Amino acid sequence: MQMQTLTLRGVPSARRAAPPPASSAHLAAPGPCALRVPRSLRRRRPRTLRASASLEQEVKEVAGSPVPSAGKSCQATRRDVRNIAIVAHVDHGKTTLVDSMLRQAKVFRDNQVVQERIMDSNDLERERGITILSKNTSITYKGTKINIIDTPGHSDFGGEVERVLNMVEGVLLVVDSVEGPMPQTRFVLKKALEFGHAVVVVVNKIDRPTARPEFVVNSTFELFIELNATDEQCDFQTVYASGIKGKAGLSPENLADDLGPLFEAILRCIPEPRIEKDGALQMLVSNTEYDEHKGRIAIGRLHAGELQRGMEVKVCTPDDACRVGKVSELFVYQNFSRVPVESVSAGDICAVCGMNDIMIGETIADKITGTPLPTIKVEEPTVRMSFSINTSPFVGREGKYVTSRNLRDRLYRELERNLAMKVEDGETADTFLVSGRGTLHLTILIENMRREGYEFMIGPPKVINKTVDGKLLEPYEIAAVEVPEEYMGSVVELLGKRRGQMVNMEASGPEGTTLLKYKIPTRGLIGLRNAILTASRGRAILNTIFDSYGSWAGDLSSRDQGSLVAFEDGSTTSYALLNAQERGLLFVQPGQDVYKGQIVGIHQRPGDLAINVCKKKAATNVRSNKETTVVLDEPLSYSLDDCIEFIQEDELVEVTPSSIRMCKNPKISKKK
Repeated sequence: MQMQTLTLRGVPSARRAAPPPASSAHLAAPGPCALRVPRSLRRRRPRTLRASASLEQEVKEVAGSPVPSAGKSCQATRRDVRNIAIVAHVDHGKTTLVDSMLRQAKVFRDNQVVQERIMDSNDLERERGITILSKNTSITYKGTKINIIDTPGHSDFGGEVERVLNMVEGVLLVVDSVEGPMPQTRFVLKKALEFGHAVVVVVNKIDRPTARPEFVVNSTFELFIELNATDEQCDFQTVYASGIKGKAGLSPENLADDLGPLFEAILRCIPEPRIEKDGALQMLVSNTEYDEHKGRIAIGRLHAGELQRGMEVKVCTPDDACRVGKVSELFVYQNFSRVPVESVSAGDICAVCGMNDIMIGETIADKITGTPLPTIKVEEPTVRMSFSINTSPFVGREGKYVTSRNLRDRLYRELERNLAMKVEDGETADTFLVSGRGTLHLTILIENMRREGYEFMIGPPKVINKTVDGKLLEPYEIAAVEVPEEYMGSVVELLGKRRGQMVNMEASGPEGTTLLKYKIPTRGLIGLRNAILTASRGRAILNTIFDSYGSWAGDLSSRDQGSLVAFEDGSTTSYALLNAQERGLLFVQPGQDVYKGQIVGIHQRPGDLAINVCKKKAATNVRSNKETTVVLDEPLSYSLDDCIEFIQEDELVEVTPSSIRMCKNPKISKKK
């Protein structure tokens, strides 16, 4: 009987020809993960469809062969552990879903006060409402420990996703019940499929009034086909959930009162860790943290052997560079905290202390017979910015670290944890070139540094081009814009000016919005977000993901207006600003200190204009109190992200712990 069930699951039938209907197993039954073809057979199985007879014969051979004893093979599985990563596009509800999973697993006391998005512990994460760093936690369900890794949803932090996927055997792909698969959904799913991981699709926010689960499941299935998923991976289990209400079910109309169906799907569909229990110790470091008392903490999954506290180990890399270290403390993740243990068996995720020079991608191996695991590889950065010391007249007023040595040490320290970032020395000793996945990736670094007390200047973002066979290539990205129909014309015109090529246009839900997909040079994305928000009265949503390198698209202009530049040092006055605001929009208000060369506003015409914002009214001209009453427009308040997108080639952003200013680059101004 069991043999017949396996044969039926092994035949893919005509599922490749069309997406599954809403009434199929993807929408209801737990069948796809009930019984699995043996793992050894799945690994060798080609992606082309096989005849039913040949597959049946192969399954029979596997089923009829004797099971090897433990003495003959050291391969084994751990049934008491599951390792999963939760991946999704930004704002599709990953962290909220983890909150509900932790609450229902009784991680917190009944009377314990727990804030929302408990996994977003970083100040910046809470302020911006996004996940920036990958974080580990675990829960226990029916005697099985489930290690959970919460990952970022923004494409700029894709490096965080790439480096944690080798710690898990499966992923929960969270998809919004209205939006469906988005650009970052494609990226994270592509990486998970490349690792060969099992995927459980969670259609989240199913309680939204405009939810369309059938469309979302069919779109997700088509995405699997586009990414060349194997037949077993296409047999994904679908769970419908409301993360904020803590409910889940195997059909959108019939949700349970808790997340029980989701936990059951994890135990049923996520494979058990394959380990070499008696093999030589191997643990790949996938993440690092720092503690003031314990020093650097290495986090990773133990692939083989057993790790014990006080054990001497070998830290090595694939290029045979090895050194000896000692495990001073050992932790595992239990509920929402790290718990000290004496030993850890293969298959579990643990944290190791005692090696203060250990780096991400290195292997902790047996001191005598250990061999390194392949190191972690992430995609190359696409945007570069220059960091230099602060040379403005206000240097040292607000910051604690202002020298080039301070700046250099901090930037190179960032490389220890941020694999997707690169730092190079610039043309001068006080300039450094920092490369990342996007402007947001670099902006988060800048914001963290200014909060730590650093003062420095940054130049405008530039894309990283390549030259292949004598041809200049530049990075292209896929931009997905959700915009109401009444503003679609102005948004399309804006994207066209920036060399964007339309890929697709479709209706997005019943709210009267349209989803536009464009292939656009990365250069064209700089400053695009604010321009689209202005054109759509703040109602458009822009998401981007790196696509590929393509031919140089030609020159494009990102800003039609010039800058208003301060004429001299001093303090701004109401009298001077009254005349200056006729020339454009201002960034400053009365009584604010400015210096010569500082950008104090946006010129209403192309080209820069030097203005005097410190001019005082002569006392002899005061005739009455009425004449001294001045009505000024509210000054513009630009955030760090806005300033970086605003500046042009000859401009800089001055970053201090208390202020963000823009100024003209004195080096380029002198050349002119």
